[in-house]
Amino acid sequence: MQVDANVNGNSICNGKHLPNPMLTYTITDLAREFDITPRAIRFYEDQGLLTPAREGPGGRHRVYTGQDRTRLKLTLRGKRLGLTLSEIKTILDLYESPKDTVPQLKVFLETLSQHRQVLEQQLEDLHATLDEVSQHEAQCLALLEAAGEAAPPVVSRLGKATAPSH
Repeated sequence: MQVDANVNGNSICNGKHLPNPMLTYTITDLAREFDITPRAIRFYEDQGLLTPAREGPGGRHRVYTGQDRTRLKLTLRGKRLGLTLSEIKTILDLYESPKDTVPQLKVFLETLSQHRQVLEQQLEDLHATLDEVSQHEAQCLALLEAAGEAAPPVVSRLGKATAPSH
């Protein structure tokens, strides 16, 4: 393995950032870095996404490795993509299996494909709901007009909010 550089304690090998196995982090370090609460980190630990070492009397102090940091970073990225914690865990666990990336990529691609289908259905549902809202707005405006009333100033014919005039 050829290490190309070292940036912020992380090695870069073949263009990929690798966590420094010598660095450790506290729960406070990770919470600050990723702008999340220590409680959220403990929750991810309870879900099996992170497995910090325990130190101190009774194992009260969590010690996170560079690998734990990477898993947390990928967990948060997966959440932003809308993946479930179960899906994220499956993907993360694949990367700790033997380094044959073809099965890993196939599972990841299948997970993304399923997620895309869910998002596309949600988008369809949102468009249908917006169409219904537009129809109801048009009916209300027509009824107001038939009654000789003007539309309220906060509703335009395009369904967009406008500032009331003073």
